[in-house]
Amino acid sequence: MKILDVFSLKNKVAIVTGSSKGLGQALAVGLAEAGANIVGVSRTPQLETEKLVRENGCEFLWIKMDMLETDDMGSIIEKTLEKFGKVDILVNNAGTIRRNPALNFTEKDWDDVLNLNLKKVFLLSQAFAKQIISQGTKGKIINIASMLSFQGGINVTSYTASKHGVLGLTRILANEWAIYNINVNAIAPGYMETELTEPLIKDEKRNTEILSRIPFGRWGKPEDLKGAVVFLASDASDYITGAFIAVDGGWLSR
Repeated sequence: MKILDVFSLKNKVAIVTGSSKGLGQALAVGLAEAGANIVGVSRTPQLETEKLVRENGCEFLWIKMDMLETDDMGSIIEKTLEKFGKVDILVNNAGTIRRNPALNFTEKDWDDVLNLNLKKVFLLSQAFAKQIISQGTKGKIINIASMLSFQGGINVTSYTASKHGVLGLTRILANEWAIYNINVNAIAPGYMETELTEPLIKDEKRNTEILSRIPFGRWGKPEDLKGAVVFLASDASDYITGAFIAVDGGWLSR
């Protein structure tokens, strides 16, 4: 098999949480461009994502779910199986952020962020892994980390804690599940142009500070993540687990 062939995701089934817009949409479309059928999980409709996926000749299933309101991650796997009969790839992208100085941070803002950004990542990964073991096939889990998996940040206490946790979770699950032929890796996006980062982009002082540290001198775009997610979802990464890829324009190297 030639090298480019191992990047193909033809006939694979990928679950992508939070895929209605922004980074999640780009991740889902990138996987579809490589041939994967997509299961998009979100609380809002995904008409645009579905259109983009189908334009690449792939099937799309929307699972309507507010992941903050339920712990039933197993139902995502069940609905995927009803439609496609199997699952191959999981991208844990759904997340939220709350901004406030640590002295004023509320318990609810702590709980909501840790719940979605870390607890649900574990529960869905666990449900996915059990299905992969049952199928007797290989599986790929890709968690979405952050620059704040490595740094403290400002006014984002629970988000920073959750994203540090995502890296730790990635590593322990990689250790435990390699025996089942499940790769668990993470992508750490840099500062990307999304709704979550809009307050920073509009803050002239913070925006200038951020851009001054990025060697490429620009904010990332969601499409910049496509190459990394296809690589980690494909056979090309079969001997890589417990690792992360920083897609950050050089931020961490500065």
